[in-house]
Amino acid sequence: MALPRAVAAPTTVTLPAQWRPQPVVEVVVPVYNEQAALADSIRRLHDFLTRRFPFDWRITIADNASTDATPAIARQLAADLSRVRVTRLEAKGRGRALRAVWSASDADVVAYMDVDLSSGLEALLPLVAPLLSGHSDVAIGSRLVRGSRVVRGPKREIISRCYNWMLRVTFRTSFRDAQCGFKAVRADVARALLPAIENNHWFFDTELLLLAERNGLRIHEVAVDWTDDPDSRVDVVATAMEDIRGMIRVARRIIAGRVGVDLPPQVRAARLPGGMGRQLRTFAAIGLCSTLAYVLAYAMFREIGTSPLAANFVALLMTAVANTWANRRLTFGQVGGDGAVRQFAESGVVFVVGLAVSSGGLGLLHRFWSSSGVVAEIITVLLSGTVATIVRFVLMRAWVFHPARSPRTVPSKASRISPVDVPGRYGPGRYGPDRYRRAGSDPVGSADAAQTRSASPLRWEPGDSADSEVLDGPLPGTR
Repeated sequence: MALPRAVAAPTTVTLPAQWRPQPVVEVVVPVYNEQAALADSIRRLHDFLTRRFPFDWRITIADNASTDATPAIARQLAADLSRVRVTRLEAKGRGRALRAVWSASDADVVAYMDVDLSSGLEALLPLVAPLLSGHSDVAIGSRLVRGSRVVRGPKREIISRCYNWMLRVTFRTSFRDAQCGFKAVRADVARALLPAIENNHWFFDTELLLLAERNGLRIHEVAVDWTDDPDSRVDVVATAMEDIRGMIRVARRIIAGRVGVDLPPQVRAARLPGGMGRQLRTFAAIGLCSTLAYVLAYAMFREIGTSPLAANFVALLMTAVANTWANRRLTFGQVGGDGAVRQFAESGVVFVVGLAVSSGGLGLLHRFWSSSGVVAEIITVLLSGTVATIVRFVLMRAWVFHPARSPRTVPSKASRISPVDVPGRYGPGRYGPDRYRRAGSDPVGSADAAQTRSASPLRWEPGDSADSEVLDGPLPGTR
């Protein structure tokens, strides 16, 4: 039976506060002493979102320790404009402001942009759409990809390109522009990443992206139209030095294997596996270091009179443990203690394969050339180990460290309630029954009601009282 269409005239309905939906996107504007630009920028952003943005939204002005009239202007804007709020922090730092607001946000996607609105607002929808659809985990605006249009001085252009080149060379990053003040993150991903980010200032953005990429998250890059603010008061030299110190610190964390984060189960299950090319290069570099260590250890044990087979066993065992540890972290991106015992145990099977091949080579060598020296023994082990190396890489990639076998947390019963997929404006799963949940009760709504809402999407606006909303279309859960 066909469902009746919603009437054209809006219906005013008073809903309990716990039924009101959270914003889909929260846009944070961090500010410090921005009394000159704040009012015009926020009104312009508010007008754009009201007229041209299809999702529910909120603007949060994050004032971090301003000493001019910025706090008063922000409070006045919040009083004058719907869906604008203010958060005040008593310490400086853009990263600190974003951390505070994003951690407490009830939105599906958290975003931020610079107060000067240097990036064209038309790029906001392409920025958040891949996150709402579930395609990506992090989205960033970029001034360095094809299709972007950038107006800025040569000094900033050179510094920006050099910095991002350093990131690509040092960390083999796939994203092109780490510093553009125009980013968005899925809220559940942000809550997982934020505790691992140590910087509270300008390097916050870069550290977030490096951690996201190291944990296999998908980063979506959007070309933006960018006009540099000539009144910018950013200290370029001081910021550059902070970025370099941050890069060194993150590199140390990566080497120590301390970049893993506790991702939500649904994100962990969908994260991207490492590319074969990158893994081969890393595996080869680790293998070269292991080979040199093996040669030194084997020669040392033979020098003190150890038999060839015993020297081979001890040297191979020592290097195999270090080799597995390094490949686990650097080649296959496995961090933390979950699954480590299983992975090292299975790597023991791989070790036995290498030991059997190298021991067989030594046995054949001494069978046909009993007077061979240490150099001949080392060459024999290395040649026979070539096959073992290929087998080891295949087994590690396809068995020991396969992404599908990474530890996962079983979702709770409550988290397995699947929202109804509503196509079109809201994207799949964003406006299902669990959007309208009484506290401590089952979701309100049905598949039929979801179809009705699909035909006539809801438009939520502030009502006359704190406990009411204006509803354009049918009441959730009704037909």
